[in-house]
Amino acid sequence: MLSALADATGDRLELDAYLEDFDQHFWRAGRAGFWKLERQQTFREPGVKSWEAFFRGEWGTALSLISEQRGHYERYFRKIADHGFGLHRVRVVEEPISPYLQWELHLLRLKEQCGEDTRVVGLDDIALLEPDGALPEIAIIGSSVLYEIVYDGEGNLAGGIRYTDSGAIAECRRIIRDLHGSGERLDSFFGRRVASLPAPAMHHLRA
Repeated sequence: MLSALADATGDRLELDAYLEDFDQHFWRAGRAGFWKLERQQTFREPGVKSWEAFFRGEWGTALSLISEQRGHYERYFRKIADHGFGLHRVRVVEEPISPYLQWELHLLRLKEQCGEDTRVVGLDDIALLEPDGALPEIAIIGSSVLYEIVYDGEGNLAGGIRYTDSGAIAECRRIIRDLHGSGERLDSFFGRRVASLPAPAMHHLRA
């Protein structure tokens, strides 16, 4: 995938410009849909109440706050369906599962129950795609725009690199769709590997 982007020219967007540009394109995804690849195992999400509770070590509160978002996500995915497209995600999961990812998988499970189409892959599934380092975070909207999502050194969202080269977009979508097609359904993975995990230990992350 990196090679598909290496020959294309992208425009670096700072955070506010990236969010505005993303929103302008998102609801026009059309039949090609929205495809996302998540590779990093840890992010920071300040401002998200459930993440903030998780980061404070309040695991029960974090899970309750996720559950309280069900109505929001039901409305959100109905709106997506009304606009005629689907939201598809490939989530790379390393073992052992990081504290952040344990939290995120609970959120992704709720999203899946409300309409998102998520599959899980492991490191073996992407090994041939990472000869020179980890894959980037990628979001593809329809056939017209691809974003390489940029984070700072602490895992905070910092902006994106926008690509509009149709060949690069098509190749990256093909790779993500192939991973999605061979990945494990999130509900299956969650029941097998996540549901029985104890609350994550957070003290070392806040030290």
